[in-house]
Amino acid sequence: MCTSALVVEVSAAEPVVADLRRRFDASASLGVPTHITLLFPFMSPAEITSNVIRHIESALSLVPAFDFSLTQIGRFPATTYLTPDPVEPFVALTTALVERFPQYRPYGGVHDGTVPHLTVAHGDAATANSAATALEERLRILEPIRTRCSSVSLLENSSGRWKQMRVFDLLSFPRFFAFQRSRVMQRSPWSAEL
Repeated sequence: MCTSALVVEVSAAEPVVADLRRRFDASASLGVPTHITLLFPFMSPAEITSNVIRHIESALSLVPAFDFSLTQIGRFPATTYLTPDPVEPFVALTTALVERFPQYRPYGGVHDGTVPHLTVAHGDAATANSAATALEERLRILEPIRTRCSSVSLLENSSGRWKQMRVFDLLSFPRFFAFQRSRVMQRSPWSAEL
């Protein structure tokens, strides 16, 4: 499989989910970090040029860095996951990327809508049930997972293992506001008068 993905790495969740992912999510053994997927599958690593990088940066500039937590367990039939709160910035990042790269749909377009999630277990219903039980116990006794999304990682798999290809820093709110204001000023017909 020669492909890539844009994800938010969530190292703050490692103490809670790392061993569960090793047991119940085969992607962990392929080098996939604990993450929330924004866009997968994405293009072949060989197709990622400096122009593609600029388009990714432009899309990601539409959403500033943000705080989020992972305290709720969610389920798909064969998957157990943690739901980020809030979900809206993740949806906004995915939407911005898909608008920039419309030929790439989340999960190849097989699902309707976007459900941001951090996969803990994937395989079958029994596996997902076992992971959900263990995860419920951990969330009950451990501190809530609270962290910040300040970057997006471009991962690639051209060798059978996933590796980080590039990290894109999201703008902090003051820098984001100044950047967005400068973009508006550059496009405004009245900017010459200001």
